[in-house]
Amino acid sequence: MASEREIFSLSGPLHLTAIDWRNTCHRRSIAASLVQSVYILERDRQQNRQGFNALAPPWWEFFHFHLIQVLADNEDQSYFGAIYEYKFPNSNFHNKTMDDVHNQNQNKNQNPPKYVIAFRGTIAKKGNRSQDFKLDLRLIRDNLHNCSRFHIGLQVVQNIVQNHEVSEIWLTGHSLGSSIALLIGRNMVKTGIHLETYLFNPPFTSLPIEKFTQNEKLKHGIRITHSVLTSGLASAVNSCKSKSINKSESFTLLSSWIPYLFVNPSDPICAEYVGYFEHREKMAAIGKGEIGRIATQNSIRSIIGNAIGKDQSEPSHLLPCAYVAINSSPSPDFKRAHGIHQWWKPDLQCNYKLYQFR
Repeated sequence: MASEREIFSLSGPLHLTAIDWRNTCHRRSIAASLVQSVYILERDRQQNRQGFNALAPPWWEFFHFHLIQVLADNEDQSYFGAIYEYKFPNSNFHNKTMDDVHNQNQNKNQNPPKYVIAFRGTIAKKGNRSQDFKLDLRLIRDNLHNCSRFHIGLQVVQNIVQNHEVSEIWLTGHSLGSSIALLIGRNMVKTGIHLETYLFNPPFTSLPIEKFTQNEKLKHGIRITHSVLTSGLASAVNSCKSKSINKSESFTLLSSWIPYLFVNPSDPICAEYVGYFEHREKMAAIGKGEIGRIATQNSIRSIIGNAIGKDQSEPSHLLPCAYVAINSSPSPDFKRAHGIHQWWKPDLQCNYKLYQFR
């Protein structure tokens, strides 16, 4: 039986009857809705809901998107992602002038994306939990880049980028899916391609200091201690293995990419991103920016791996820059604090701040 949250007419952003693509809230709501449609595509598959019984289509059709490809996991055949193509309503073509086309080309951010690649997060239900929880463990171990979902997603993104303008493509994901989108986005940056990216409740795999205490001075003290320790260990190990230059170059490249990051401080899975960026800002203000920089691009796990000669990837939460949007609306429980549905509510109280570090 379908839940109310799967039915667009009951839970979707019906208030978006006139979409303004320059409006950040509209763009956020649409990106979140397309992620939600991936969740429902998987539920439709499991419950064999087809044709008129399928619940997923309204989640993209309402915004004039078409589903052009579903991405399936090689292990359990579950749907974990989807590619959507935007189709302009016919009235738009009839009324469009050459001036309109010129103005759209001048400001790409005023246009809808031509393609959106969306990834769902973990589904903790029978039929999904086994494979999804395995991937959650990979994420915690900074090993998500070795899973089939990442490789499938990266390949389809590369294929689309080869044939279309970069400015016409969005990446988006929620929870585990946002980690996949983040990894893909970072890999594309290293090839000189910067995709507009919307990351909802991305897991932060380091210490969740933000949820330890409400005492700001104590949190700041813990973060300074952790940064100094991490920076010192990283410098010692890298000096022996000559890997610091490569990491520094990688970090500088990533600093040119600014995705949209949506976090809820009541969600322990993503809340540390709030302190993560605030701490970098405070470290720079007290003249300790380089310590903060080194600590950011390393984790204790990756340092230990380097020390024992094990090849380690970058920390999965590594992100030098972002437009951080914090949902300050009350969240009565974890399910709502971590859920995708919060991000298209019309009364959402969202505070945005741009963080840029190099």
